Amino acid sequence: MKLITAVIKPFKLDDVREALSTTGIQGITVTEIKGTGRQKGHTEMYRGAEYKIDFLPKVKLEIALDDSAVEATIEAISKAASTGKIGDGKIFVSALEQVIRIRTGETGVDAI
Repeated sequence: MKLITAVIKPFKLDDVREALSTTGIQGITVTEIKGTGRQKGHTEMYRGAEYKIDFLPKVKLEIALDDSAVEATIEAISKAASTGKIGDGKIFVSALEQVIRIRTGETGVDAI
């Protein structure tokens, strides 16, 4: 089992969700976050004063899945989240040791 964590631009969330549903992914956790990287933020004007915004809004997706679905999921996220510009995001793949469904007590892939 694997845990895929993807950090993407917020306006790409619906596109990614649709792409994931076509690959059969049903469970996804979404968190609104802020981050900084190579994009380095930007400046904005507010009431005549200039402010530097270092941390940009992003969306973090977390998906637990079976090993057999990893490549298709990565490809779906990559295609749907890509704008071709800096700040598109990152995808992280981690090993997932154990999953337990609280309601039924199912474990492993059955709990996903």
